[in-house]
Amino acid sequence: MTESNESTKPEEAQQYSFKAETKQILNILIHSLYKDREVFLRELISNASDALNRFRFAMLTERNVLDPDTELCIRLSINKEERMITLQDSGIGMTKDEIVENLGTIAQSGAREFLEVAREQQDNLAQIIGQFGVGFYSVFMVAEWVRVTSRSYKPRAKATSWFATGEDNFQVASADKAERGTKIEIKLKEEAAEFAEESRLREIIRKHSDFVSFPIYLGESEEQVNQRTAIWRTSRQEVEDEQYDEFYRQLTLELEKPLKHIHLVTDAPLQVYALLYIPGKEERGLLSLRKEDGLKLYSRNILIDEYAKDLLPEYLRFIQGVVDSEDLPLNVSRETVQATGMMARLKKILSGQVFRELEDLAQKDPEKYRVFWQEFGGYLKQGVATQPAEAEKIYPFLRFRTSLNPESWSSLDDYVERMSAEQNVIHYLVGDDPKSILRSPHLDYYQTQGMEVLLLTDPIDSFMLMGLRKYKEHELKNVALAAPEEEKTKKDEPEEEKKVSTENFDQVIERFKQQLGERVLDVRGSNRLSRSVARLVDPEGSLNPELQRVYRYLEKDYEIPKKILELNPASQMLSNLLGLKPESDLHKLVIEQIYESALLVEGLHPDPAGIVPRIQELMEAALAKYPPEVE
Repeated sequence: MTESNESTKPEEAQQYSFKAETKQILNILIHSLYKDREVFLRELISNASDALNRFRFAMLTERNVLDPDTELCIRLSINKEERMITLQDSGIGMTKDEIVENLGTIAQSGAREFLEVAREQQDNLAQIIGQFGVGFYSVFMVAEWVRVTSRSYKPRAKATSWFATGEDNFQVASADKAERGTKIEIKLKEEAAEFAEESRLREIIRKHSDFVSFPIYLGESEEQVNQRTAIWRTSRQEVEDEQYDEFYRQLTLELEKPLKHIHLVTDAPLQVYALLYIPGKEERGLLSLRKEDGLKLYSRNILIDEYAKDLLPEYLRFIQGVVDSEDLPLNVSRETVQATGMMARLKKILSGQVFRELEDLAQKDPEKYRVFWQEFGGYLKQGVATQPAEAEKIYPFLRFRTSLNPESWSSLDDYVERMSAEQNVIHYLVGDDPKSILRSPHLDYYQTQGMEVLLLTDPIDSFMLMGLRKYKEHELKNVALAAPEEEKTKKDEPEEEKKVSTENFDQVIERFKQQLGERVLDVRGSNRLSRSVARLVDPEGSLNPELQRVYRYLEKDYEIPKKILELNPASQMLSNLLGLKPESDLHKLVIEQIYESALLVEGLHPDPAGIVPRIQELMEAALAKYPPEVE
């Protein structure tokens, strides 16, 4: 049977008017639609937990309190037919004056900030309600009316009842309540009847309040539905690896075990409890509970943000886990927390610990770090590209394939240790894929010299290089550039007997110029080629190759500059080319193929499949010299 508003009002009630800001907030909460109306229960349990904590603190200094032996707990009961929820705590309770002050007024600053945010975030207020001290009023998202009956822990205090429907006024009257604490009765709206189901309340509690440090009992059976002991607040020595893995499964529903867990407990400069995980794979499973990036942020065991994105740098967003801080205020806005430096300090603590753990993993378990790098290395590269101030901190964690070790991963320190005494720069080459880059003509000189080159084949590598110009005292230089003077050695010159004569080679260069015309800026010889016939290089003063790739990836209105075609004076193929008449079709086919093969190696060919017909013609010309044998 539904009880009318009039019949539920306390007798001899005194009527009060809500302050103007409170009226506005109630209007927003009651008449706006929210995706997560369940937040009301989170806020009520949070308030109850605070009341229990305050009583526990009071017991440290006061002996004369009401019901000192009563269990500190929260109880929830349901009357499904009446659409009623009752929540009771045995906390510190409230006097009449405290009820009028606490439930009739919202701190002016908190109200003002909430209203400002409400105008901007109408579709997602559920995530920020508790940050402004307006959490209690979220109950009016689901309630027709609410009655709060409370008795203070002080023995002589009398019980008081507060009643409101979300309109402009509320009523306060004396009440009959023998035990200490607060009882909240909620008459649910018809459209909120789902919250009169035990299963629904159990789901909400386990999602938002599972680690409240006081027991939460539900229903007639008084089943305790919260876990209470937060694993991240437990001593590391008391937690087994299996428990860490099990919590990760509960948190994410991922089947793959995490690569590593990071359990952090600090008292200074902030009191922080954190349990972070590096997932086993970069890609989330289809059934993953975590649909967004960000950590679960708790304050005193109360979840206040399901996806807190400001606790780690963006390039560490793959990390999952929970963070709990005693020092995080709940009665101010997120912007205010950031303004006080709280989030920045938390971020510094957490990211510092992550890097220490990654360093430990790289040193003690290189194979597991290899797995980590292959799954999440792209995120660290993004950090180098987008966070210049933090780039140097990331450098030691980068890994590369190299020309001398193409099947394994090397750090920059590994590379530097293998450098010869004469080498003072770190060489690298950017390419399209791990196999083709090893065939690059730009590597010829370095292979003959026995020098190692970093091989960069991920699209993000070109962006990373914008933030990686120097490691320690060694500059990074692209081997695709023209030969720096300091790298020239005696080995630059091919053996004289293998070198095409100057007169003949001048003819080769002239034929290429005539054939290719304005498609190239110039054609010249290069003593830096050994196994390769030709390569394309940029003219002096043009954008370096990695920046050109950045523009291509960004699809900017940018035209690749014309290249210089460098030819190998020791190439037998070029020597043989002089045996063909310049006007012959085969002569033209060979020059075109040499040029377009160079384009292909550089990743610049506009139509790679267009090479196939020419290759077929070249094969036919080659086979024409060998008539079929007659049996």
